[in-house]
Amino acid sequence: MGELIGYARCSTVLQDLTAQREILTGLGVAGDRIYLDKGLTGTNRARPGLDQAFAAVRAGDTLVVPKLDRLARSVPDARDIGDTLVARGVRLSLGGSIYDPADPMSKMFFNMLAVFAEFEADLLKMRTREGMAIARSRGKLKGKQPKLTARQQAELVRMHATGDYTIADLMEVFSIGRATVYRVLDRTKTTGPTDAEIPR
Repeated sequence: MGELIGYARCSTVLQDLTAQREILTGLGVAGDRIYLDKGLTGTNRARPGLDQAFAAVRAGDTLVVPKLDRLARSVPDARDIGDTLVARGVRLSLGGSIYDPADPMSKMFFNMLAVFAEFEADLLKMRTREGMAIARSRGKLKGKQPKLTARQQAELVRMHATGDYTIADLMEVFSIGRATVYRVLDRTKTTGPTDAEIPR
C-alpha cells in the first residue's frame, strides 16, 4: 500500500489552513506529508506546494485533498490534474472519496465538483465587483479600489519579489486593481520599504 500525501490551499495570506490540516490528518495523512500553499488561488497552476506534492507522490500513492476546489478552480485544470495523476498511477482522494475515472458515476461526480468549483470562483468574482459598484455608488468607496494597509502592501511586495505570483494573481489575492498593484510596487522601488511596511 502506498503513502498518503496531503495538499491544502487558501487564497489569501490572512486565511488559516488549520481546518484543512485537521481534515487531512483525520483522513490518515501524516503531518510531515502535508504540502501547503497560502496566498495562491486555485486558478493559478504555478503553486510551490502543489508542485512539491506532485513531486512527492509515486505510483501506488494517494494524493489527498479536503475538497476538489483546493486543487483546482476550473474544469479544464481539474480534469488535467486528475488525468495526470491517473497516468502516473496515483490515486486522488477528495475528502476521503477516491476518484476512479473508470467508474462512470465517480467520473460524473468529479466533473460535477469541478463545475461547482469553477462556478463558485466566478460567483465570488462577480459578487466582489457588484459589492464594490454598490459601495462606490453610495460614496463609500473612493477611487477604484480599497486602500491596502502598510502590512498588506509589504506582503504584496514580498510576494511579487518571489517571482511566483503574476500581477493578476496579486490582484485576486488582495482584491485590488492592476493600477493599485503597480502603484504599490513603484512606490517601493522609489522609496524602499519603510519600517511600518515591514511585517513583524
